[in-house]
Amino acid sequence: MMSTKAHSTNSKSLTSRLYKSEHDLLDMQAMLMEGRSRTNDWHYAHIGELLWNFFLVDCHLNPQEYIRLWHDQDQLTAYAILGEDPSFECQILPDHEWSGIETEALAWVETYLVELRRSDPKQWSGKLATMVRQDEVKSLAFLEQHGFGFIGEFAEVNMLRSLEEPIPEPTLPAGFKVREVAEKGETSFRADAEREVWQPWSCSKIDGKDYARLMQYPGYDRALDIVTVTANGSIAAYVNCWTDPINRIGDFGPVGALPAYRRQGLTRAALLEGMHRLKARGMNRVCVSTGVANTAAQKLYESVGFKVVNRTLDYRKSR
Repeated sequence: MMSTKAHSTNSKSLTSRLYKSEHDLLDMQAMLMEGRSRTNDWHYAHIGELLWNFFLVDCHLNPQEYIRLWHDQDQLTAYAILGEDPSFECQILPDHEWSGIETEALAWVETYLVELRRSDPKQWSGKLATMVRQDEVKSLAFLEQHGFGFIGEFAEVNMLRSLEEPIPEPTLPAGFKVREVAEKGETSFRADAEREVWQPWSCSKIDGKDYARLMQYPGYDRALDIVTVTANGSIAAYVNCWTDPINRIGDFGPVGALPAYRRQGLTRAALLEGMHRLKARGMNRVCVSTGVANTAAQKLYESVGFKVVNRTLDYRKSR
């Protein structure tokens, strides 16, 4: 595995190391909120996206091996995540963008992949992929210069909805209820719902113990883990809601309904309940993303007031 000792970047004040502890996760969240406050809603990932991506690394890999951090003295200025499939994510504060961290982060990922493919070719044989928003012109050029090309298979639309506009009350078929996930006794069922909806993707592997770990992360709020349940208490649909209290923007994701319960208004009810709860926590807008080809999800989000404001493109290494 990669060494944990610090590595110097092009700037003498910058050092990098592997992820160590939950304190680093808090710093990563703070960095994203600061970056968003200094730019716009689409230049940086929402902390909800970070927490879910971290969760998948925590479940299937090891954050202390697959996440690298860059510091300027004591301040976190960038991080990179190597995920399954394999995938690559890098976030950098404005003052340090295009100073060499992008190149160093990609080099770390590609060097590590050589080791991983040697030790487990079946798991890591795929071509390295990443996501980039379509208006990030410099990032697109950087990827193309380093052998990445647009694929289009997993491109997404990014959608936004004001929470200052009226939010309808959820309405449900007889016998159904919308509420937060139960504190005890429902963790395994909550994981089952995620797994059934997202097969065969990465979170199709999670179990109740994994989900219980997610519920302990800083930034997770059980009151914002919304489920729509049947008369006998079975989870039919859900939405994970996340808050960014600095920028007052919420995030939905993942969102889903079990196949047997789709097209009954159950996910819509969970979304509306989530909006009410996000607004009560001081959020003034909420974002969500879904596949460009997923027209059913887009129509659902549009029906509750979301509008498309951007796109995220999927790029893959050509070799």
